[in-house]
Amino acid sequence: MSQAANFELRHLRYFVALAEEQNFERAAARLGIAQPGLSQQMLKLEAITGASLLDRSRRSVRLTLAGQIFLEEAYKILTQCEAASAAVTRAARGESGRISVGYVASAAYTGVLIETLARFRESHPGVELNLIEIEMRLQLQKIAEGTLDFGFIRPPAAIPNGIVTTLMLQERFVVALPHSHRLADLPTVDLALLRDEVFITPRQPADVGFHRNTLVACQEAGFKPNIDSRGRDFTTIASMVAVGLGVALVPQSLECVRLPNIVYVPVSGCSIRSELAAAYRKVEPSPATRTFIAHCRRLSTVLCEKP
Repeated sequence: MSQAANFELRHLRYFVALAEEQNFERAAARLGIAQPGLSQQMLKLEAITGASLLDRSRRSVRLTLAGQIFLEEAYKILTQCEAASAAVTRAARGESGRISVGYVASAAYTGVLIETLARFRESHPGVELNLIEIEMRLQLQKIAEGTLDFGFIRPPAAIPNGIVTTLMLQERFVVALPHSHRLADLPTVDLALLRDEVFITPRQPADVGFHRNTLVACQEAGFKPNIDSRGRDFTTIASMVAVGLGVALVPQSLECVRLPNIVYVPVSGCSIRSELAAAYRKVEPSPATRTFIAHCRRLSTVLCEKP
């Protein structure tokens, strides 16, 4: 096959059409070319392969043994080419690929994370989603660096250049109290009544996330809270509340963390809301990630309208 460099896909298509039609005239019509042109291309193909592919001793077109083998291989090659083309098209449309999604643990309690991913998987089954539970500030850093594609965070937080956020959900706050607390049986609690309590927050700086929310809410109620920021996650915080180490201001969705000796009471007169937001790069090169971003932005308009 010394002329293999001249081998083209059209030779395969021409040969397959001729083998299936078993007639030069019908095959040429099917291909939209002149019959002499088809004959010339078949002679060229035989020269390239170095084998007689057609039995020309009969009036109808028949394949030689070499032609039959070549036909099987031609089908495989053309099928693979079609599959490659389709795969590239799907990738360009954002219908395939891989997306790494970071999230803070509290995002899972809201149901937003599950609903967002489930809906996307239903409409884009060819996209692989890799979920990673990761602290909010590290999420933002990794998104900016390009090692993470998307994140579910709990504002407020410093947003790096090139990163944008979309609000996915706003929630009311409730206060987590030990079951034996003097205010545990009230239908609602005024935060001012908790001014002497220790407020347990996650391990965050004072300007980030729930630590910041707690400070602002208590200041709105007229006092500066005594903060214990040793909570590693919300299970730890709930456990600390349950054993009487303090109270915690948490989003309403955290009521699903049911531990013995803990109750959740709505907070009255608090205008602060807990937010869940999506974070992603403003300029995103991946079609799959761009598709996921668009999906989340559409879903956010529905979720934010919920009471």
